[in-house]
Amino acid sequence: MMDTPAGAIFTRAEGRGRALLLIHGFPTASWDWAKIWPALTPCFRCLTLDMIGFGFSAKPGNFAYSIRAQADLCETFLAEQGVNEYAIVAHDFGDTVAQEMLARHVEGSARQRLTRLVLLNGGLFPETHRPLLLQQLLAGPLGPLIARLTTYRKFASNMRHICARPLAENELEGMWQLMTANNGIAVLPKLIGYMAERREHRERWVGALQKQTVPVRLVNGVEDPISGAHMVARYRELIAGADVVELVGV
Repeated sequence: MMDTPAGAIFTRAEGRGRALLLIHGFPTASWDWAKIWPALTPCFRCLTLDMIGFGFSAKPGNFAYSIRAQADLCETFLAEQGVNEYAIVAHDFGDTVAQEMLARHVEGSARQRLTRLVLLNGGLFPETHRPLLLQQLLAGPLGPLIARLTTYRKFASNMRHICARPLAENELEGMWQLMTANNGIAVLPKLIGYMAERREHRERWVGALQKQTVPVRLVNGVEDPISGAHMVARYRELIAGADVVELVGV
């Protein structure tokens, strides 16, 4: 665990070699990386954390959740680990955190040197993001009520909808456990504020991809109804020399 003014943050570090920061998605946690972690640690010093409001990390009710705060948290974690140079693999919500970290690298304000970036499925462009109805409701004025009414059954149904391949019940139960730990349901409406932030800071975060000074690769499961093939098409339109790997059936 890493202590911060906002509370304890769950972290994990393992492996040897170049530092690789793995940034998870919404509404899950660093457990997103469990299945590929054993394949990465022989090659990299893998670093991950449950961002504030997620997983086993603190979920304070009075915290001003923002993408910039999550990026600050990642930079603090890297500093605590003695990392001065690193690469990123990011997914979903984590893509936006990575875009903020890339923007800092481009403008020269980053605390550490970013060497390369791999982005998985996520809402890189607000105009192509197709949120689920539940996400839209959480982001609206009824968000706190919707959060209280959210059940495991509703959560599992939504996760099954966005996955082209079935998730095992124990995986879904594990995700639910992480999401609900430390009264996590209560902060969901605040966490979902990242969708509005994507619109507000579009120029900065899309601009970072367009001005990239490090290698960036997009790996996309094209069956994703939220940020699949349609997002890849937009990526190719906006990013010169786009490096894209499309995963059919994923």
